[in-house]
Amino acid sequence: MKKKLLFLLMISFTSVRGQELTIPQLSQYLSDNPFLMSPSYAGIGNYVKVRMNGLTQWVGVQDAPGTQSLSADVRLGNRSGIGMVLYNDANGETKQRGGKVSFAHHLTIDKYEDNYFSMALSFSLNQFRIDIENFVDNNDPAVVDDRASSSPNFDLGTLYRKGGFYLSLNVSNILNKNLQKFDPIFEPNILRNYYLYSGYRYKRNKRDDFEIEPSVFFQYFENDKRSVTDMNIKFRWYDFLDYYYAGFTYRFLNDQLGAPLYLAPIMGLKKGDFYFGYSYQVIMNNILGYSSGTHVLTLGIDLFQGISNCTCTY
Repeated sequence: MKKKLLFLLMISFTSVRGQELTIPQLSQYLSDNPFLMSPSYAGIGNYVKVRMNGLTQWVGVQDAPGTQSLSADVRLGNRSGIGMVLYNDANGETKQRGGKVSFAHHLTIDKYEDNYFSMALSFSLNQFRIDIENFVDNNDPAVVDDRASSSPNFDLGTLYRKGGFYLSLNVSNILNKNLQKFDPIFEPNILRNYYLYSGYRYKRNKRDDFEIEPSVFFQYFENDKRSVTDMNIKFRWYDFLDYYYAGFTYRFLNDQLGAPLYLAPIMGLKKGDFYFGYSYQVIMNNILGYSSGTHVLTLGIDLFQGISNCTCTY
């Protein structure tokens, strides 16, 4: 009975993500990697940005979900950028692997006021697989062979920036899912989700080496009408081109404002061309009795500095 209860709790928590892997399902985008959150960030940065993310959910629970991703984006000329994401996600015998390629175009509204607008399109390919080779005591004649499905899809993203303010609006998984290989009664075919990311980077003056960045992330799932919100705060200390940061994020379902899904301290640094970020997300729902939280680790490197002289790369 205890194992069945734990399984149901896991399913209820995982359902926030949906059948197709939706990045970010946790807080990787806060680790100097907003391209994971929106394709419109592709090519913002005067270098090739490479980030590797790894997370282990539900520390202490055997065969708990784990996700790894590799992302990179680069400037093309002065007005465009491209990026890609590769990911691997495992939740017990449920596996997802896939990738995303993005193209972004950046417009300068007023370079003297740091006023810019970006738009982007992504193509993604996701493989969802139910691996039955490790099933034990399987006496159901209907459960034969591994079940797998590959689903292409598209994302759209926009980004507006003015000074320290930014606002990104996005829609993910625009196309409906083909359910021929799965049960159409229980498997959702509408995977679209809409999300907003906005914040403000505040300094007392341009020479100040301390910065405060509050931000919010809101995501709405069309199929079951649920929505989730992250409230974030980051404090950043600069040492010339290097910096260090610490902060905090609070995630909750919008119909359960006083019952957060998790609380997470975040920290990281950029030293030269290398980047490190870490977060430990403390679970606050019923699964807390079985696991204390989730590790999220980000490693990165910035390559080929100075590939564009457009002010909108900053």
